[in-house]
Amino acid sequence: MKKSFGFPIIFMVVITAFFTLILAYLNYATTDAIAFNEETELRKTLLYVFDIDIPSEEPKVIEEVFNEYVGEEVVEDETIYFVKEGEEVLGYAFPVGGTALWGTVQGYVAVSEDYSQLLGLDFVSHSETPGLGGRITEDWFKEQFRGLNLSEATDGEYIIYRPAAGGNVDAIAGATQTSNSVSQFLNEDIYEFINRQRGED
Repeated sequence: MKKSFGFPIIFMVVITAFFTLILAYLNYATTDAIAFNEETELRKTLLYVFDIDIPSEEPKVIEEVFNEYVGEEVVEDETIYFVKEGEEVLGYAFPVGGTALWGTVQGYVAVSEDYSQLLGLDFVSHSETPGLGGRITEDWFKEQFRGLNLSEATDGEYIIYRPAAGGNVDAIAGATQTSNSVSQFLNEDIYEFINRQRGED
């Protein structure tokens, strides 16, 4: 009886150990591929915010275009990206993010070298409701930020939703809280970045 009681326990331990080893091996074997895919997605995001066309979705092509146009530097423990034409810097890209209705929203924004224009915006992660707040990733929403004038903003109010006075973009219908959260953290992060780059408090 003792033998029959101990066998299932030993069997379960062996099976558990076996599958744990398999999962550990798969995780180890795919680490490089996962990291490469994440890097490719980041490169696509940065090329998008800089409005640089990608002739193909092939990772190697994306890498080549990225390396040709985009550089990076670390400023206060944060990686800042820049786009160049020859030796001339045309703009900077930096991470933005904040809390929306259902969780954290993360993305990247690019601004011109003189900080007068928003070049582009893209989101890399969010937990917002599909069809409502999740529409922040749709092209119609993101593209309206491209080319926004930043030089005429008052007190860092770069993003203002219509029909408010001075409105320059449209909010997402039915997703007021997500829209407001996005404009708030964009305004705060852009303001902080520009002031830091200019050496202002």
